[in-house]
Amino acid sequence: MDFIKKLFLSRFKTFALVSVSMLFSIILLMIRMKLTHSFFYLFLVWNLFLAVIPFAITTYLVSLPKLNTLWLVLCFGVWLLFLPNAPYIITDLLHLKIGPTHLLWLDILVIMSFALNGLLLFYLSIIDMKSILQTFLSKKKVNYVITITLFLTGFGVYLGRFLRYNSWEILSNPKYLFVDIINITVKPFAHQEAWLFTILFGLFLWVGYWVFKIFNETKN
Repeated sequence: MDFIKKLFLSRFKTFALVSVSMLFSIILLMIRMKLTHSFFYLFLVWNLFLAVIPFAITTYLVSLPKLNTLWLVLCFGVWLLFLPNAPYIITDLLHLKIGPTHLLWLDILVIMSFALNGLLLFYLSIIDMKSILQTFLSKKKVNYVITITLFLTGFGVYLGRFLRYNSWEILSNPKYLFVDIINITVKPFAHQEAWLFTILFGLFLWVGYWVFKIFNETKN
């Protein structure tokens, strides 16, 4: 109990801001449901919950007084597996094409609100992981790891949005997942869209990370 209390107090401002932001998204969704009498965008709540998982993992890790290398490697693997769920919500903008046109502005607000929360959780988690890795690796190596992670996240979002894989399928359906990954890797010209999406989305995340990092360093 003392551990949880200490963790909550040390990050109270962050938790409060993130909670208020997520609550606002849910209120927007409830307004949309009331006006349209539709539960169509209710899946955004689940997507936001998945986006919280990587942030929860790094929050737990940074709170530990001493971190074992093996435990970090295991947690990093799980963290990397769930990390694409955070920026994935941006791709839910594709659903705008099947929504009612008279409330298109509201649908944009709802999805963008959830997507921005996903990005916020994503970058908070990335910054946390960077600080954790810096206790084990040099600054240069950490920057390499973070950069690679951003592009791997872009690839993960592609797998989720266009090939319809989710984070659990590395356990429930690993065979087909790894076959698709290998095919995309060894046959890049046959999967140009996958590579283009991965590179461009990775660059998008990298630019966002650079801006977020600058603001975070300025604040400190």
